[in-house]
Amino acid sequence: MAFSSQSDGDDVLSEINVTPLVDVMLVLLVVFIVTAPLLNNAITVNLPKASATKLADSSTPVTISVNAEGNVYIDKQAVALAALEPELKSRYNSNPDQTYHLNSDESVKYGSVAKVMAAIERSGITKLAVITQAN
Repeated sequence: MAFSSQSDGDDVLSEINVTPLVDVMLVLLVVFIVTAPLLNNAITVNLPKASATKLADSSTPVTISVNAEGNVYIDKQAVALAALEPELKSRYNSNPDQTYHLNSDESVKYGSVAKVMAAIERSGITKLAVITQAN
């Protein structure tokens, strides 16, 4: 009978088996690939196709300006604030498709510009651009 102090079959394996880890990761990858398109919250809509068109109004816009003193001008012609709304109504009635630009000095008080904007709104004008200076 031979006895040995070390047994050859009782060695402890100190390696990590990576195969189950790779299998789990591949399953998770497949699950994410399948579910990712389903997480889209957008509604599918078939949009109509149209060709590009030119703007119908090729005329120059009417410029409404407010200077630093609060004076109102329509195309470089001085207009009293009380006469602004009737003047704009007559211009709007003669050409409803006309576009308007609003210029105002930086130092003008907000109340003056608000009164001009209210007159523009009451006159029925909807095509208004507020012009600012780019930095």
